[in-house]
Amino acid sequence: MYRCSKFDINLTYICSMINRWSVFLFFFSAFYSSAQYTDQINSNRPGASIGAFAVGKNVVQAEAGAEFRNYNHAGYNNSTFRGGSGFLGLRWGFLSETLELTYEGQYLYGNLNSKLYSQPKSYTTKGFLQNFIGLKYLIYDPFKKERTTNVYSWKANNGFKLRELIPAVSITLGTNINFEKNNPFPYSNVFGKLYRPIFFQNLGIQPDEEGPVSMKGTLATQSHFLGTWVFVTNFTYDRYLSDYPQINYILTLTHTLDPLWSVYLEHQAERSDLYRDKYFRLGAAYLWNDNLQIEATLGSSLKNTPNLIFVNAGASYRLDFHKDFISAEEIQQKESKSQERQLKKALKGNSKGEMKRSRKAKRN
Repeated sequence: MYRCSKFDINLTYICSMINRWSVFLFFFSAFYSSAQYTDQINSNRPGASIGAFAVGKNVVQAEAGAEFRNYNHAGYNNSTFRGGSGFLGLRWGFLSETLELTYEGQYLYGNLNSKLYSQPKSYTTKGFLQNFIGLKYLIYDPFKKERTTNVYSWKANNGFKLRELIPAVSITLGTNINFEKNNPFPYSNVFGKLYRPIFFQNLGIQPDEEGPVSMKGTLATQSHFLGTWVFVTNFTYDRYLSDYPQINYILTLTHTLDPLWSVYLEHQAERSDLYRDKYFRLGAAYLWNDNLQIEATLGSSLKNTPNLIFVNAGASYRLDFHKDFISAEEIQQKESKSQERQLKKALKGNSKGEMKRSRKAKRN
């Protein structure tokens, strides 16, 4: 990885606003609920982006898999890193339909082959690339009001409508946790051991070390159009409070082929004072049943410092304890209807009794 020209971003105002909003959204979510639960699993996989919607109240979901990675770094005389990683995402919807607690982790194990010397050296390295825990909150849901169906026009129901481009919007705020004292992958750099050549070590320049805690915030949007297309965007400010804060974005386009199969194309770019890179991913997902999805992805970076090629496969599974939200007004309406039915039965019974008594009186 190479260094970029340094850029400075003043985040004092932005961070103060995020802090205010996060407190507001957390308490507001306890009292507000909007229907976004789906009968089928709602997964962030495949791909690296996160959707705007939460999993739904009382839903526990796991998104896990394995990935093979192959790095080649032209800046280090084509030194290589080959290894496998396991990734795990945990999501829990609680308090309301729009709020979820989320965890994202990734652990990498592999061999670093250094070609900086006449005799190549090999190192076995392992550690966490990611440990993130945070809260996601759905700010705006354009699908809250169900649209009516036009029984006279197929085009009206299936044609493109400009309002479909209005996205759902969510915000995720949380903390990156680095509990390894000697993490071999500082700032997700798999060539951390080679980052400082001998000359710089003699100058007393210390290798990069990532602190134990940093902050991360993501603004996610999600648009649905033409019935079978979904477009997701993520804009993230990562590793705030560390030596090398990072900005990145992800654009994901998904197309549903039929009720079970879908494919996606994704572009990601990231930038910091330490490095910059761009990635492309292509993959597919299969809905095994309403609670289980399996998927696979192939991807690559665009530069050679380092070049990265990866392939992964995974699955998403949910435990669905969801119960449809019933407001106090709906409960009162149901009670009123029940009382009305009982009153009608009583009146009907009284009227029948009166009719019987009148008949008896006429006979007498």
